[in-house]
Amino acid sequence: MAIWGGGGGAAALVLSLALQLAAMADAQETSIFPAMILFGDSSVDSGNNNYLPTAFKANYPPYGKDFIGHQPTGRFCNGKLTTDITADILGFKTYPPAYLSPQAKGKNLLVGANFGSAAAGYDDTTALINHAIPLSQQLEYYKEYRAELSKVAGTKKAAAIIKDALYIVGFGTADFLQNYYVNPTLKKLYTTPDQYSTHLATFFSSFIKDLYGLGARRIGVVPLPPLGCFPETIALFRFPKHGCIHRINNDAKGFNNKINTTAITLQKQLLALKIVVFDIFKPLHHVITSPSDYVLQKPGKVAARQAKQGQLPYSVIQSL
Repeated sequence: MAIWGGGGGAAALVLSLALQLAAMADAQETSIFPAMILFGDSSVDSGNNNYLPTAFKANYPPYGKDFIGHQPTGRFCNGKLTTDITADILGFKTYPPAYLSPQAKGKNLLVGANFGSAAAGYDDTTALINHAIPLSQQLEYYKEYRAELSKVAGTKKAAAIIKDALYIVGFGTADFLQNYYVNPTLKKLYTTPDQYSTHLATFFSSFIKDLYGLGARRIGVVPLPPLGCFPETIALFRFPKHGCIHRINNDAKGFNNKINTTAITLQKQLLALKIVVFDIFKPLHHVITSPSDYVLQKPGKVAARQAKQGQLPYSVIQSL
C-alpha cells in the first residue's frame, strides 16, 4: 500500500519537508523537536499491525530487506519510511516505537510514539472493516502515552515534550482504496468522491482539534499521494494498459484541496497551532511519470536528481 520508502526522489522530498518542519520550531530551542508522535496508515505504521489479527501486515520478506538488520519490521517498505528519514534529518538517534510493540515502554517513550496502523483512515469504518486501529483508538492510545510519559519523565518534562513534539498525521489512502471505491453501501451514502472527501475532512478537523486540546501545537499533515498510479489501483480497476488512472488522481487532488482548506481554517481558529500540509502528490507523480529526470548510479536505485535551477519537483502546498 505504501510507496514511501527508498529512492532519491523520496529522500529529496523528505529533506524539503524536514526543512519546513524545522521552521515550526521555536528559534530559542537548542533542538528542533524533542519527540515525534505519529498517527496514520501504512505510510507511518512501523509495526503495530504485527500485533493485530489483520491481513494488512508487512512482517515478512521482501519487506525490510534494505532496513537496519535487513529484516521485516512491519514497515510497508523495503527500507526506511519517509517518517524514518525525516527523523534522521531532524537528528533523532532512534525512531519512535510502534505503540503496540514491546519496545514502547520506559525511556523509549521519550522520543515519541507511533500509533499508525496500515488500512486505517480518517473514517473509523475503514479501519474496522480491515481490522486495523481506528483513528479514534489511535487517539485513545495517545492519551495512554501521555500518562505513561508523565511516569517516565515527570509531569513538567512530559508537558514540555507534548507541547514541543512534532506530530505527523497521514491518513486517506485506505479510506479510498480499501473502503470507498470497493464499498457499494458507502457509495450510496456519498454518491461522488467529492462528497466523501468532504465527509473525511470533517473527521480531519475534529481530530486536529482533539490533538490541540491534548497539547499538540506543531502538526505536519501528509495528504494523499497519486493514488491513480498505485499498482494496486491499476490492478483493482483492471486497466489493461500501463499508466496512471487520471480520474482517481483527480479524486486525490480534490481531497487534498479540502484538507488544505480545512487546515487554513483550523490555523485561524486555534491561535497557538502551527500546522503544515505538505504537497507529496506532485513530487511523487513526477518521479513516476518522469523517471528519466532521475539518474541511476546502480540498477534499480535512484542515486541523484539532476535538477535545473528552480525546477525541483517538490514543494509545500501551504506553510502556515
